[in-house]
Amino acid sequence: MADATLAAVEQLIATVARLREPERGCPWDLAQTNASLIPFVLEEAHEVADALRHGTDQNVAEELGDLLLQVLLQAQIGEQEQRFTLLQICNAIQHKLVRRHPHVFSTAHVEDEVAARKSWDAAKAREAQARGEIGLSRQLEEKVRSLPAPAAAMAISRKVAAAGFDWPTQDALWDKVDEELSELRAAKTADEAQAELGDLLFTLVNIARWQGLDPEEALAGTNRRFLQRFAHMEAALDHDLQRMAAQGTDTLQALWQRAKQQTADGNTP
Repeated sequence: MADATLAAVEQLIATVARLREPERGCPWDLAQTNASLIPFVLEEAHEVADALRHGTDQNVAEELGDLLLQVLLQAQIGEQEQRFTLLQICNAIQHKLVRRHPHVFSTAHVEDEVAARKSWDAAKAREAQARGEIGLSRQLEEKVRSLPAPAAAMAISRKVAAAGFDWPTQDALWDKVDEELSELRAAKTADEAQAELGDLLFTLVNIARWQGLDPEEALAGTNRRFLQRFAHMEAALDHDLQRMAAQGTDTLQALWQRAKQQTADGNTP
């Protein structure tokens, strides 16, 4: 790492420490705890993801800086409370990277990306067993506890499939989609419908895995396209939501189809 980069990191660490000085720091920063910052950690992580999908290089750099700030704030609070330090954080990830990459830092060999991933997973499993986390279900419970539901479903799906618990063919999986959809349609109560909806979504995540798709990216794309099309509809009705509500279904569907065509042609709202 260049001297200028190291100096910038050291300056940022000093700035965060200054924000948390009891006598001269910022009241907001001083009021924060590791737990109170959780929503901001999640928010910044999502904003990084959005910048990586749609932003400029400058956007990405800015959002990664915001996320780095959250890491440094967590470390500063941990150190002030004598719980953990930035040094411990850096050492922990350094040791983990070396430990889980024996094909890079030792004499082991892997053929390709798939083998490298299997080596990583095997190392994780050994570490979990050493911590007393016996069984894949227990390990996955720990892993997915804080993940968004789509990411958690994908993680579970990948791990149990790697362990041999999977559909024999993609056609069999599509049959399962039809089955879950029928059960959702037949649900009699809200609780039943909620459970069946979850089963259907989990099965669709497995479809995504089989086809090499990312359900999070897929839904994010759909959200973006929907809002683009809805913006065209709003513009056609002079952004008057009361006027929109007064339109008949046929009119709204016609506006929607026109919006689809306009966005498909590359026009922007």
